[in-house]
Amino acid sequence: MLKKAMNMLEADKQIKKEERERTLAERVPPLQMSGMSLQELQNLCKELHQKIDVVDEERYDIDLKVTKNDTEEQKIQNLSQKIYELKGKMKRPNLKRVRVSADAMLGALLGSKVKESVDFKANLKTVKKEEEKKEEVTDWRKNVDAMSGMEGRKKLFDAGQ
Repeated sequence: MLKKAMNMLEADKQIKKEERERTLAERVPPLQMSGMSLQELQNLCKELHQKIDVVDEERYDIDLKVTKNDTEEQKIQNLSQKIYELKGKMKRPNLKRVRVSADAMLGALLGSKVKESVDFKANLKTVKKEEEKKEEVTDWRKNVDAMSGMEGRKKLFDAGQ
């Protein structure tokens, strides 16, 4: 099986190499420099430099996109790892309902300090409801002196008339 896998791997490498050579032959034709003048060679060099600049710009743009995607992917992985850690730490156990009397609960909370049962209602405060006091309605004219706060000045005023 290993020999067969090695043969298949070598065949794949050969196919990729041939495909690469074919693609390069299509895209980049061989240069015919024989019989060219000096001016034609300079023009050819300028043309090649322009093409190289275009390819370098594209490569730079693609490289930036790849690095940006990689950093975003790392951020996403970090955030998902944090979420996973938070979910793992906060796992709540399933609670079972347990019926416990008040005495047993006090014994569990306070230990052996409290042995006798405690009457909770005895310790509650008692609140007496006070009845609202209703004031008697009296004639206001009878108490003008007392309610006016003038302390007898009204008498002086009445006496002067």
